[in-house]
Formats: sequence, C-alpha cells, structure tokens
Amino acid sequence: MPAPTRLLAAAVTAAACLGVTAVPAEATPQPDAVVSRGVTIPTFYNPPAALPAADGALIRSEPLPLALSLPGVEGPLPGTATRLMYKSTDSAGRPMAVTGAYIEPTARWTGSGPRPLVAVAPGTMGQGDQCAASLGLEHPLLVNSRTLSVGYEDLAIYRLLARGIAVVVTDYTGLGATDRLHTYVNRVDEAHAVLDAVRAARSLATASLTAGSRVALYGYSQGGGATAAAAELQPSYAPDVTLAGTYAGAPPADLVAVTEAIDGSGLAGALGWSVNGFLESDPALVPIAEAHLNATGRAALKDLSTMCVGDALLGYNSASSTDWTTDGRSLSDIIESEPALKAFLADQRIGTLRPTSPVRVATGTADDLVPHAQARALAVAWCAKGADVTYKPLMLPGLGSSLINHFTPLIADQGDAISWLSDRLHGRPATSNCATLAFRP
Repeated sequence: MPAPTRLLAAAVTAAACLGVTAVPAEATPQPDAVVSRGVTIPTFYNPPAALPAADGALIRSEPLPLALSLPGVEGPLPGTATRLMYKSTDSAGRPMAVTGAYIEPTARWTGSGPRPLVAVAPGTMGQGDQCAASLGLEHPLLVNSRTLSVGYEDLAIYRLLARGIAVVVTDYTGLGATDRLHTYVNRVDEAHAVLDAVRAARSLATASLTAGSRVALYGYSQGGGATAAAAELQPSYAPDVTLAGTYAGAPPADLVAVTEAIDGSGLAGALGWSVNGFLESDPALVPIAEAHLNATGRAALKDLSTMCVGDALLGYNSASSTDWTTDGRSLSDIIESEPALKAFLADQRIGTLRPTSPVRVATGTADDLVPHAQARALAVAWCAKGADVTYKPLMLPGLGSSLINHFTPLIADQGDAISWLSDRLHGRPATSNCATLAFRP
C-alpha cells in the first residue's frame, strides 16, 4: 500500500475508532440545496443576496451538533457548538459571506481574566463545499462512493476546549459558502476570514466572551499560512482584534517554492486547487490558463474543484502538471515565463509585513511538501523586521513520503503549540529567539 494511502487509511481508522459513522448523501435534497459529489450541503450555507456592511457581522447562526460529544455534569463535553455565517471582504475588496463554527467549552477557564478565544484556521481540507471544517465537526468522517473527508482539525479544537479556551473555526472563502469557489491559499482572503471569525464570535449572544477576552490564532499548513497572513494584516485590517499570539505551523509563505514541491507529490491535487483559486481571485489570469492547459488539465481542475483532500490523495496521487499543459512544461516553468502569474504569486508572499504581536513559526526540517527552507525564511524575514518571533525547527527524520514528512510535525508539535498559545492567553510574555535563529536549522 503506498504511503499516502496508508496515511489516509490510518486517519479513517482513527475516526472510526472514535465512534464516527460514515454519512450518506440525502436522498431527496431541498429544492435550493447544493449537492457536491453526492453530498447535500445544508441550505444554511447558501449566502443571502444582501450582506451586512460591517466586517465580522453575523449573518445567521444555528446550533451545530458535535458528533464527538459526551454528557457532563456541567454540560455536554467538550462544549456547545454554533454554526456561523458572517460577513468579510475578499482580496478584490468585494463583500463575501464566510461560514464557520464557534464552540463554547464546558470546561472552566482557570486563568486570569475572562475566557479567551482561539481562532483555528484549518489545514488543507479540499475545495468542495462538503469539505468545510464546520461540517467536519458534525461529520468527522464523511464518505460516500464519490467523496471522502476527514475532520482532522477536530483534535486540535478539542484540545483547546479541554483547557477552557473558546474556539472559533473558519471555513475560509467559498469552502462551505456555496456562492463561490474556495480561493485556496489566497493570503488576503484567508487572513480576512480568520480575523472576521473573531469578530463574529465576539458578537454571538451565547458566547461567554467579553471585550477583555484575549485572542490567539492557531493554524498548520494552509492554516499556518492563513494565521501568518492574519498576524501581518491585523494591524491594518482589524485593529480592534488585539492578538496575544499566533501559531503558524508549516506556513506556505512562498507559493513559488510550494508549487514546485507539491508537483508530483501525494498531494499533487493541491496544484489544481491553487490554480482554481488563482483564477477565481483574478479572472484576468483565465486567458493565460486557457492558453497553457490542455484537455486533461482542464478536466483535472474541474474535477478537483469539488474534491476533498481524501479524494485528491486517492485520485491525483503523484500526478504531474506536465500532463496538464499544452507543451509538456510544468506549472512552475509556466509561472516563471508569465509575468502576470509571477506578479500574482509575488503578491501572495507572506513575510513582507511585520506582525505586531508574538508569533511562533514551526516547521519540520524534513518537510519537503511545504518546504522547510521557505518556512524558515518567513521567520528570518519577520525577525529582520523586528517582530517577536519564536522559531521552532522540528528535527524529525525524513520518512520517505513528502506527505508523511509534512504531516508528522503537525502531530509532533501540536501539544507544544497549544501550550505556547495557552501561555500567551494566560498573559505570560513570549521569549523571542531571533538572536539565535542563525544557529538553528
């Protein structure tokens, strides 16, 4: 069994051991419901025609049943969840509806001050609406004959809740909300979605949050890029959201380097999500894509646009972008030859602005999927700008598969990352190690 398939099988087995059941598609969807790969998306996720003016304003909310929940003396464990839809602004300045979830923990907060909040930015879930992280809380294992989604971010969320920390998770732009395609790894869209999730959680009547609640951000992989971008943009976009700390694990800060690394890997399907997201963000790039993509490439992008990460691991494992182009060049080569594409990806670079709050950057030294070197370069860039950076290289051995090399640090570092965030939420100062970064791999 190939390594990526073993990893996927392990994730499915873990979910099954937690008592999760596969969820079939509804036989008779409602007339206005969207169906993605046989899964009926709840009509809650259909945005209204008119949106509020304020970023972070709640559009609607409803109770969200948690699949993994137990009765407790003081309430359900680990807490009570609410599905959210809130207003945000995309990278083109257009209003957009974003979905997500807020979870009020049953555990008491034992630190000083009011209960704090962590905004969780999910790692790569896919591009189909059925892959949304908020749906993953309700259906940790979603599977039918056409799609497979695993809510792997639930583990980090539950670990935070166990500490009495409230959690809000964003579904990002167009992942869940059915009116547009998910703009995968668009740094501005993701940062705005994360920061506006905090605003939405604060305005929820059933939340125990107050104006004095400390706020932190958590994310790994795609989520690490989202939280890193949010930390950079917070001073200008959301000065009302004071951050106690940000964890950015394996952040894809340099998409040129990441594009080259994932081509031909177990997660090669992410190439399609990236291109789809670029074209959704900037329609001026569409003619360039049409000139370079052959029929196979166009079909792959359409296919991937409704896939979850499990589907891509099974359907596009080790796919090469050279099979998708008219002249057999890779997407990296085409990006290098097209000034408009180069400029677009340059604008996605994270590390050009200085976060004004503490940040923790973690990266596996053997990570060759979201390459270690470009993640380390982000820490270097932030340190050079005078940011308060805690840089953590995870010196784990290479395990033969780029997917496993990328996934292993997530598990190995999660406890330390949550403890670091918890210290910030308790008001303990961070200790920057920028002075010794030159001596760290």
